[in-house]
Amino acid sequence: MTIDYQQLADQIKTWGQELGFQQVGISDIDLSQHEAELQRWIDAGYHGEMDWMARHGMMRARPAELLPGTIRVISVRMNYLPPDAGFAQTLKQPHKAYISRYSLGRDYHKLIRNRLKQLGQRIEQVVGQFGCRPFVDSAPILERPLAQKAGLGWTGKHSLILNEQAGSWFFLGELLVDIPLPVDIPTEEQCGKCVACITSCPTGAIVEEGVIDSRRCISYITIEFDGVIPEQYRTAMGNRIYGCDDCQLVCPVNRHGQLTNEVDYHCRDSLYQQDLLTLYAWDEKTFLKNTEGSAIRRIGHIQWLRNITIALGNAPYQSEIIEALSTRQGLSDLLDIHIEWALEQQELKKVQSELEILPTKTKRLVRIIEKGLPRDA
Repeated sequence: MTIDYQQLADQIKTWGQELGFQQVGISDIDLSQHEAELQRWIDAGYHGEMDWMARHGMMRARPAELLPGTIRVISVRMNYLPPDAGFAQTLKQPHKAYISRYSLGRDYHKLIRNRLKQLGQRIEQVVGQFGCRPFVDSAPILERPLAQKAGLGWTGKHSLILNEQAGSWFFLGELLVDIPLPVDIPTEEQCGKCVACITSCPTGAIVEEGVIDSRRCISYITIEFDGVIPEQYRTAMGNRIYGCDDCQLVCPVNRHGQLTNEVDYHCRDSLYQQDLLTLYAWDEKTFLKNTEGSAIRRIGHIQWLRNITIALGNAPYQSEIIEALSTRQGLSDLLDIHIEWALEQQELKKVQSELEILPTKTKRLVRIIEKGLPRDA
């Protein structure tokens, strides 16, 4: 049977859109130009405690090692921006919990993986049995360089893929195949001189254009890292309890962000713009129930409480916060370390708030005493 591969490639893109992907592109598997950069990133320790990054080494840049015989990668993107997002408003309300946009709905891994399997099944109906394997953050593969080669967008200075029509509010997935499909034209970089993402990062995690030091990144700290959060990052975390979107929120390309058609990605009421104290009151059973089918569930209840503890420490003083923090003491050594810090922050803010209502002369006297100076100084 003779196969018209150009026609098949066009058909694959049509099928992809029918399955809910906003764009489908095809690339070869040559990522050799990224190997030295990847090794430098690992050698610098920028992967933090994500040991699997170093363990898999250059396999991330060699798709054929994941599926022998692979010669093409079909890359897809699916929008996840929910309607009526309003997340920037949440950042301005320190008693509210900020949760990254991508995680407020259902976990995307299974959904996209199932759609990719369906895409593979449609291809099989045309070509017969063939080598095929879907990936959605589930294997060591450089999905962003592949997406750029496939024409889905360019790599922004925050390291995310940007699309001129859709911004960066989308998930990526890959289908590795052993079919000689024609490849698409790679997307050229379009950020120009803009450095909004770099200058807006709360912790300075974007150490150079396109390079992230994960150890400083709030998304890594709140999701991937399960230890004691370094004090120098706690205040900068603000009310961000799961992930961080700051570099995307300030990106001018994201003015063109497209809303998702997937209801599964819409915000859950139990998570959207909730008070920190409400989420902090969840016991483990409630946490597991309210995060069922969500990416948030995988961090576990203690890490969830750890993140909220930091946010409560950053919030304006409330006696209810002191009470809530105290009730969680003794639950775990990890949590106690962060609770002690948060209580100190709340007590300091209490003193500061009391000072603000004192008469001007009294304030001056207090400052003089604090400096240890004589009254007539």
